[in-house]
Amino acid sequence: MIEGPILDAEKNVLKAVDLGLEKKAYDLQLLDVKELSTLTDYLLIASGRSDRQVSAIAESIRLGLKAQGITPLATEGIDEGRWALLDYGDFMVHIFQPAVRSFYDLEGLWSEAKQVALVDSGVA
Repeated sequence: MIEGPILDAEKNVLKAVDLGLEKKAYDLQLLDVKELSTLTDYLLIASGRSDRQVSAIAESIRLGLKAQGITPLATEGIDEGRWALLDYGDFMVHIFQPAVRSFYDLEGLWSEAKQVALVDSGVA
């Protein structure tokens, strides 16, 4: 029974990756934190170059997943555009401007997490 929800979470977070890439998100990192956290299974971390782009990436992900019946439990920062958070329970999406991403260093905080290979992570 556990396999189904885990596979759904992975499928949904990979859809979020695709939606972010459509809006030119770059430097995407997908971390598998199932073994490290009881809060969520995956963290998707991405960058956008401006307030407007960060907001557009977040909205694209939110609306694209909503069209498939997947709605976030909470959102933060979409209007401000420096750091947007979409919390889907099984996965969380963080979209940063580069300076903010560097400051919070989520990759460093979760350095023990497994990285999920992405075919086209938009690394610039």
